Amino acid sequence: MSFWVFPLLILAGWLTGILLNYLADVLPRTRRLSDLQCHSCGNKIYLHQYLLLRKCSNCGAHPTWRMRIVQVFSVILVPFLFYFPPERFGFWLSLPYFFYFALVFIMDVEYRVVLYQVIGVGVLICIPLGIYWNGLLDTILGGITGFGMMFILYYFGILFNRWMSKRRGEEIEEVALGFGDVNLSGVLGLLLGWPKIAISLFFSVVMGGVFSGLYLLVSVLARRYRPFTAIPYAPFLVMAAIILFYLA
Repeated sequence: MSFWVFPLLILAGWLTGILLNYLADVLPRTRRLSDLQCHSCGNKIYLHQYLLLRKCSNCGAHPTWRMRIVQVFSVILVPFLFYFPPERFGFWLSLPYFFYFALVFIMDVEYRVVLYQVIGVGVLICIPLGIYWNGLLDTILGGITGFGMMFILYYFGILFNRWMSKRRGEEIEEVALGFGDVNLSGVLGLLLGWPKIAISLFFSVVMGGVFSGLYLLVSVLARRYRPFTAIPYAPFLVMAAIILFYLA
């Protein structure tokens, strides 16, 4: 393999991290592509400052830890995906979908939101690959199943919150699932098709349950436990989809 491939992959990973950070910074704030602003003072950040992770020239605020973590992981994961891509799709076809997964993961962890704009893009990019992978009928059925199964869980979560609020005599604002998770499950259903979306949702429920149990244990041991603490669920949906990308 050419000597220059690995340095180019490192560069591609760095640029991928920059783009992920940019979208994660501007979309939750403006719902569109817009100028960069300092997370602390709101002053405009110039491109060279952003590319080099420089501190804000107005207030001196440093880039967030999320920006640094995303940059490091992107530099690692792009070469990993190149050398170990899903066998069915290869590197180039998998890359935009893994980029999409990463963006959903980042925004839900940091902002607890799955934007409608991001869902719309997901529908547009997932339908073609879903049809190629599964055929038209299984793609449509997968989208309906993913949305429907998660909507049922979402609605039961609302009913449970109302019941607990009545028992406790106070309103519980946190919900187990947001409607963004429902929409995302529909998008992933279009991509994975039937019956893979059902398997993916099973994996996501198991991973979410294990993580919640560990989180609860650590919170109790650290004496920081708060009942009904919301945990972002989109990352588990995304990780389960990635597992199916490699195994199905």
